[in-house]
Amino acid sequence: MDGQPVPRSADPGVPEALPRALIRLRERVGVERIDRLWIFTPVRNGRRERGLLAVSLFRDGAPERRVILTQTYQAEETGRGVTFDTGWMEEGEAPPERLPGVIEGVVRRSGEDQPMPREVEIGGSAPRFEELLESYDLDFLGAPRP
Repeated sequence: MDGQPVPRSADPGVPEALPRALIRLRERVGVERIDRLWIFTPVRNGRRERGLLAVSLFRDGAPERRVILTQTYQAEETGRGVTFDTGWMEEGEAPPERLPGVIEGVVRRSGEDQPMPREVEIGGSAPRFEELLESYDLDFLGAPRP
């Protein structure tokens, strides 16, 4: 190296952290309940990473409403493997057409130079969810594919 500091964007983080978070989401709520998700850009510092997913869930008996769930995750790659923790919070409910504006407001109020999160429509579809996992080129255990 030439002695220059490594830009934060070059921090490797924990590549399997986001797929692990998605797998935990699937285990917790079931794919059939997931309407769409917003994947915020993770914050990486060396081999540490923290991230946020906002999830719109179908509400039983109320097709015109969505339950909003946020999932946070923290991961660290150590010499002995990866530590991984998640947190969950139900934020409330709203009509689905209002959710993009809510997400834009979250980004705006963050006060950081945060890009808009990646929005992914799942629509309760297991194949769409699996496509999302495969887009990270990891298998269901979070191990890199050959």
